[in-house]
Amino acid sequence: MELTEQHREYWRKNLVITSILLAIWFVVTFVEAWFARELNSITFLSFPLGFYMSAQGSLAIYVILIGVYAWYMNRLDIQYGVDEGEDV
Repeated sequence: MELTEQHREYWRKNLVITSILLAIWFVVTFVEAWFARELNSITFLSFPLGFYMSAQGSLAIYVILIGVYAWYMNRLDIQYGVDEGEDV
């Protein structure tokens, strides 16, 4: 099947948003854990920041990442005419 230029543009935008969100996920998951001792010198809501990010903050960021991806892809689907329409 030959992809049209519109298909290529759609998938390029999809890959860009996925790459950005995966980079944020990587930073929140691995970089935060790597620097946890240094982050613990900062407090957030009276908790050491490294502990807070491991216990609560990273989970909240994961949910936000899922929401951003769903919102962006819905807009992209509508823009390129591949949305599923409204649910009844």
